[in-house]
Amino acid sequence: MAFFIETVFGGLMAGMLYALVALGFVLIFKASGVFNFAQGAMVLFAALAMARFAEWYPQWLGFDSLLLANVLAFITAALLMFVVAWLIEALVLRHLVNQEGATLLMATLGITYFLDGLGQTLFGSDIYQINIGMPKDPVFILEGMFEGGILINKEDLIAAGIAAALVAGLSLFFQKTATGRALRAVADDHQAAQSIGIPLNRIWVIVWCVAGIVALVAGMIWGSKLGVQFSLTTVALRALPVIILGGLTSVPGAIVGGLIIGVGEKLSEVYLGPLVGGGIEIWFAYVLALVFLLFRPQGLFGEKIIDRV
Repeated sequence: MAFFIETVFGGLMAGMLYALVALGFVLIFKASGVFNFAQGAMVLFAALAMARFAEWYPQWLGFDSLLLANVLAFITAALLMFVVAWLIEALVLRHLVNQEGATLLMATLGITYFLDGLGQTLFGSDIYQINIGMPKDPVFILEGMFEGGILINKEDLIAAGIAAALVAGLSLFFQKTATGRALRAVADDHQAAQSIGIPLNRIWVIVWCVAGIVALVAGMIWGSKLGVQFSLTTVALRALPVIILGGLTSVPGAIVGGLIIGVGEKLSEVYLGPLVGGGIEIWFAYVLALVFLLFRPQGLFGEKIIDRV
């Protein structure tokens, strides 16, 4: 029983990180109807900026504080993502209003390659580390309930806590602020929101900025765990089954879908992997998503995309 709980707990930790990346897709699609294939490139670009500025600031300013370096690097990377968001809206989206979905999709693919190349030009193409001080050593919990306790990774626990805090903050932002309500109005009906004076261009900039911050936090966590490398763009592919399962238009769906995928991957690898030769964790999520498309293509909490278009 302890091993089962340990496996489920590890899946929940991974699922929160998947949900964090999926959240970027959902936010942008809800506000603009754009399926943003550039989200993975945004995660990589933000993580590269965080890693390199954390390395450069101590050299430039002559201090040794890891905390100060990370704070300055995070602020700088966040500002850089704001600039990227503004440029995407001003140079790309503004000129593609009311275009076909395929046109917008191709535009985000172009943004993906541009950000990949720009990141390599500005920050280099080596593997970089993000050291935000998260402990790497595992710890045993619930030793009184289970013999030997349950082994968990402190880094996974802290990362899941950061992701959960960000999701909670975004939920409050959407529910309690005037800007959040405007974002939800735009998500429901672009034309109706515009008719009551909500400026779509400004809303799109805001939502891309929010998605940029989500990408930065996701990149910071994944970079701390795995190192910042260009394969980090494939993290976005891990989020695709999540948004299929949870729904492309639902923030709660991204969270629930991420948790389901995370737990499902871990359990399938542990209990089904030995029966099929292992490696099931790599493809399990995609098979689950494809099967789910047959019965509920809009996802658990999403609405039918055809109704939006």
